Amino acid sequence: MTLPSHFDTIIFDLGGVLVDWNPRYMYRQIFSDEAEMERFLEEVTTGHWNEQQDAGRTLAEATELLVAEHPHYEPEIRAFYGRWTEMLNGAIEDTVAILDEIRNKGKHRVYALTNWSNETFPYALDNFHFLHWFEGILVSGDEKLIKPDPAIYELLLSRYNIERSTALFIDDNLNNVHGALAVGLPAVQFESPEQLRAFLVEKGVL
Repeated sequence: MTLPSHFDTIIFDLGGVLVDWNPRYMYRQIFSDEAEMERFLEEVTTGHWNEQQDAGRTLAEATELLVAEHPHYEPEIRAFYGRWTEMLNGAIEDTVAILDEIRNKGKHRVYALTNWSNETFPYALDNFHFLHWFEGILVSGDEKLIKPDPAIYELLLSRYNIERSTALFIDDNLNNVHGALAVGLPAVQFESPEQLRAFLVEKGVL
């Protein structure tokens, strides 16, 4: 779709855009073999498995399900949520600076749309001050919906009375960008703070 020349609302994804989350930060402390760690992440604690927690499945249920399927990896599986906070490597400060500039200009509404477990998100709220800068945050685990399901974008737009044609959604996951575009919500893939800043300058947001 052709992006509009003017935006009045900016919608941020969180993980991978504003928050540096990666299970490898924690699992490199457990696995001495990088290749084995990658196999574990690809074949055991898969992206699909993790997404179900983002969609509202409890951490306890998810853990027991995986332990039953892969009992020889029980300690490693239990570490996923037992040591989950060690997967966070702080804020992506250069993107936080972009968010700060946008809100200080006062010309755009700012919201967040995140695939995140409702059980772990309170920790993020307590530890990342900039999450309180948003006018609203829609958390997938609370809604039992995950990107790129069209319903989650529609819910965000209706809940916060956002005009889709003049909003911009930013996400590092290309599937989620395509999901937004499919419902008529302008979107751009986040590749780096520098790339995002250049894009927003070009569009007159910064």
